[in-house]
Amino acid sequence: MDSRKPISVVYQVAIYIYLLGVAVASAFSKKVRTMWKGEHEALGILKKNVNPNHQYIWFHAASLGEFEQGRPLIERIRSEYPEYKILLTFFSPSGYEVRKNYEYADIVCYLPIDTIRNARRFLRAVHPCMAFFIKYEFWYNYLHILKHRNVPVYSVSSIFREHQIFFRWYGKSYAGVLRCFTHFFVQNEKSKHLLHTIGIDTVDVVGDTRFDRVLQIKEKAQQLPIVEAFKADKKVFVAGSSWAPDEDIFIPFMNECKDWKMIIAPHVINEEHLKRIEEKCKGKTVRYTATTPEEAAQAQCLLIDCYGLLSSVYHYGEVAYVGGGFGVGIHNVLEAAVWKMPVLFGPNHQRFQEAQELIKAKGGFEITDSSSFARMMQQFMAQQEYLRLSGEAAGSYVESKTGATHKILKQINL
Repeated sequence: MDSRKPISVVYQVAIYIYLLGVAVASAFSKKVRTMWKGEHEALGILKKNVNPNHQYIWFHAASLGEFEQGRPLIERIRSEYPEYKILLTFFSPSGYEVRKNYEYADIVCYLPIDTIRNARRFLRAVHPCMAFFIKYEFWYNYLHILKHRNVPVYSVSSIFREHQIFFRWYGKSYAGVLRCFTHFFVQNEKSKHLLHTIGIDTVDVVGDTRFDRVLQIKEKAQQLPIVEAFKADKKVFVAGSSWAPDEDIFIPFMNECKDWKMIIAPHVINEEHLKRIEEKCKGKTVRYTATTPEEAAQAQCLLIDCYGLLSSVYHYGEVAYVGGGFGVGIHNVLEAAVWKMPVLFGPNHQRFQEAQELIKAKGGFEITDSSSFARMMQQFMAQQEYLRLSGEAAGSYVESKTGATHKILKQINL
């Protein structure tokens, strides 16, 4: 008896229920409608662009964050093995719409929902010679068909936890999908141990490719004349990807620090949010896209009102604050830490291994309220050596974790 049959039937039913929900939601949500349309157009894109005379390596990322984890590997393969073509797929519009013109991929499209019919049609259209699924991507039908066709499939920067369905008594059957992978390149020893408990030992602990990516970003950082003029000879506090609860904590304190300046790059950039920040800031505040170097030099707060600059902006700071820790979870702490600066963030960081490790390395610091933020900043401001050592600890932590991309390339057969 095929042990996959019961879970397969349940999964197929669940997928079609999900499809129905997406169809209904697309009538009310622009984001869902964009995704729905993109998935329907994917096969047409493949038929138009796939060259049957070429070999394609397929990378799949759910969204933009996972793409950034896969990016160092994509770019190394493109550079060192130009004979291969790159197919890049996304599930979410937040990934596809930002990277649909990504220069290192030959074809970029959405991945159609994981029905048996979609998976067969997709794989007939492209015939990948190998596939990489980034982090949490476990597409049951695609993976089983890839295994049936003997296509090598790798899981990159994956991380596993006890509460996941694969390690529950009721999820043992579904765990069979993990046996479709040729090899796992996981982030930590705990993930390797959990996979071992269900009989999967084709695993290497290589770390997280995001560390390689932030070093790439640092090397390609932009010079920003407006930010340089704003900083001048002052010390700068940089808040990245901030939300209103974060701003309510750090803005009142920084308003009183005349010897320091403040840069705020909010997570959500719209007029309502920008005006709210401007109202809370006491000193002269200027917007990046609407100021000059001369005006910026006279300001106390610089508001980054556009996307794509944050990783370069961190370069000009002495202390970083990464937002999201008073909401759904903190954003990317590594982009700040790579610049050898201490990184502050809110209490919701338990799901983020890099934040936990950054705290242990003494380069990251949890903030729980306005008082704890004030105490931390006062310590940095009063003790220059402590500020320096904390920054060095953050930078050293990032550097110590690089190399995952190289380790993966050594293992796969290209």
